[in-house]
Amino acid sequence: MARHLITSALPYINGIKHLGNMVGSMLPADVYSRYLRQRGHDVLYICATDEHGTPAELAAKEQGLPVAEFCAQAHDAQKAVYDGFALAFDYFGRSSSDENREITQHFARKLNENGFIEERAIRQVYSPTDGRFLPDRYVEGTCPHCGYDKARGDQCENCTRVLDPTDLIDPRSAISGSTDLEVRETKHLFLLQSKLQHEVEAWVSRHEADWPQLASSIARKWLTEGLHDRAITRDLDWGVPVPADTWPELAAEGKVFYVWFDAPIEYIGATKEWAAGNPEDRDWKSWWYDVDTDVRYTEFMAKDNVPFHTVMFPATELGVREPWKKVDYVKAFNWLTYYGGKFSTSQKRGVFTDQALAILPADYWRYFLIANAPESDDSSFTWEHFTATVNKDLADTLGNFVNRVLSFSRKRFGDDVPAGGEPGAAETKLGEEIATLLADYESHLESLQFRKAAAALRALWSAGNSYLEEKAPWLEIKTDKDGAALTLRTAMNLIHLYSVVSEPFIPSSSATMRAAFSLADDTAAWVTEAEAKSLTTVPAGTPFTVPPVLFAKLTDEDLETYKERFGGEPA
Repeated sequence: MARHLITSALPYINGIKHLGNMVGSMLPADVYSRYLRQRGHDVLYICATDEHGTPAELAAKEQGLPVAEFCAQAHDAQKAVYDGFALAFDYFGRSSSDENREITQHFARKLNENGFIEERAIRQVYSPTDGRFLPDRYVEGTCPHCGYDKARGDQCENCTRVLDPTDLIDPRSAISGSTDLEVRETKHLFLLQSKLQHEVEAWVSRHEADWPQLASSIARKWLTEGLHDRAITRDLDWGVPVPADTWPELAAEGKVFYVWFDAPIEYIGATKEWAAGNPEDRDWKSWWYDVDTDVRYTEFMAKDNVPFHTVMFPATELGVREPWKKVDYVKAFNWLTYYGGKFSTSQKRGVFTDQALAILPADYWRYFLIANAPESDDSSFTWEHFTATVNKDLADTLGNFVNRVLSFSRKRFGDDVPAGGEPGAAETKLGEEIATLLADYESHLESLQFRKAAAALRALWSAGNSYLEEKAPWLEIKTDKDGAALTLRTAMNLIHLYSVVSEPFIPSSSATMRAAFSLADDTAAWVTEAEAKSLTTVPAGTPFTVPPVLFAKLTDEDLETYKERFGGEPA
């Protein structure tokens, strides 16, 4: 089987993320990783908190904590939420790790040796009020391209254009709010992306036809506009320090690398963290170094992260002149909005991941988010849509099927799977349908079409309900007890099948369904076509239990409570 390296965009350290962050990177990566593992592939899913740069310093300042202490606490808090969502990372690291510092400095030295880093004197924003140079994210103002009045000095989150602080209209300090800003001269390191333009262009050309249009169009837009040399150092107290053996003057000034230089390198650093000190024989380099024909590398991210992963980081890897693994497939997502507007912590609008888990179990959220993933366009979260999806798909289609099959069988036949007669035309027809739907489901997951995969999974669940309605064992038992027993045994096999194939979407509920049957040796990782057609995995006589209700229906009262707590349509 193939080896699959999977990464998702690193979540910033400054606070718990909202549902849009979850569905735009980590959750679909988890679904895909789980599916590949079930199919027998060797999978390494790596992620980490992105801990350097202005957001960390500002958030630590707000809480009155040293930045290192703040980041350690915030990492643990984020990891707890991701554990709550059942994200099965192989490793969830930290970009402030020793491993990332070592590899980032190695990359910088190699780029310098190869002529792709240059020290330049630049004019930079200085705040007399704060007594310091202001890195790009410490400067806020109005975007000159779209007029957004809360643009940062590195990028406008509204139009995604990359900026310099001096581009902003009416700039102000993000520390003090002061508009008394000056422009002074200082020195920084620049990555000479302009010298790598043709190499990056050739690399993108070899891959973009396979990428989603969203990813390829963003990469192509950057290349068409031309790659510019970019400063890769900043004046911050927290970050990967510029190595003194190569740039002693800048190191003495306390320069650190720009967060967008070291953050993608943390994918490699986190893999080295994963291997470090582990009793198993883990060779981290076998995933990253000189492995282009052995490992398939897939990245998951929202559209605002695409330029850095399709252009800037590949340029870095190319300039190092070492055979580091480059991404094969970029799965890019649009944005999830809240009633068509932005999620906002300050305005208390929208659902954040810790809040979501406090309301309902993770599987409710996992299924809804993936079933409505913003793949082809932005998608909007509304409580009405969420409630309707939970009630129709999870509570009625899947949950009710499981409960009524097991409860009715236990009531009429006891605690063991009933035997009944031999399968007939209805069972043959059902098996063929299930095998076809399963193949569709597999195909969509293989091609990373998550909304289509959710629709195929929903169709699998619906097929069981249609079979049950057609056979109507509650009526069948009055005239043909063996026939009713066959119907229930077939339906129980469907429940077991659902428990296996639904695991990438709803792992906790899948485990509950699977545990309902006391099979002597239930080690099935997936369902074959033959097993789908025969539906005989759970034989007659197998003890079973009726699990608690898998999914509770949400009421109109619940809907109104959620809207009142989190806000409805944005003003």
